[in-house]
Amino acid sequence: MKVTVSRRAHFNAAHRLYRKDWSDEKNREVFDKCSNPHFHGHNYELIVSVTGDIDQETGYVIDIKILKEIIKEEVEDAFDHKNLNLEVEAFKDLNPTAENIVVVIYNKLKSRLKNDLSLEITLYETPRNFVSYSGN
Repeated sequence: MKVTVSRRAHFNAAHRLYRKDWSDEKNREVFDKCSNPHFHGHNYELIVSVTGDIDQETGYVIDIKILKEIIKEEVEDAFDHKNLNLEVEAFKDLNPTAENIVVVIYNKLKSRLKNDLSLEITLYETPRNFVSYSGN
């Protein structure tokens, strides 16, 4: 019997959408105000959903305290109150779009979970704009 356990998390971060190999004009044309050279920020909301079989001994799919700690270490400590472009290694050469951020978060968290658990990450950049990724 598969059950999904979810935990919500939050982090604040600044970023700039741009490509180093494009001119400022082309970056503005494609990314508009999100390419502000002085950066801009978001209050990101994150939903981490883990699906798997219920352990017959514990009754858990995953211990939520363990999931909470993994999210804190891999996402909140790494991204909160950071400039993603300048302070987070994963985005040194990767444009920190919501799409790329959700894939980076997925990869960081998936590497900490048991192989038989599946994972879906939903990242809200704003209350109306969000992306989801489940490894596909």
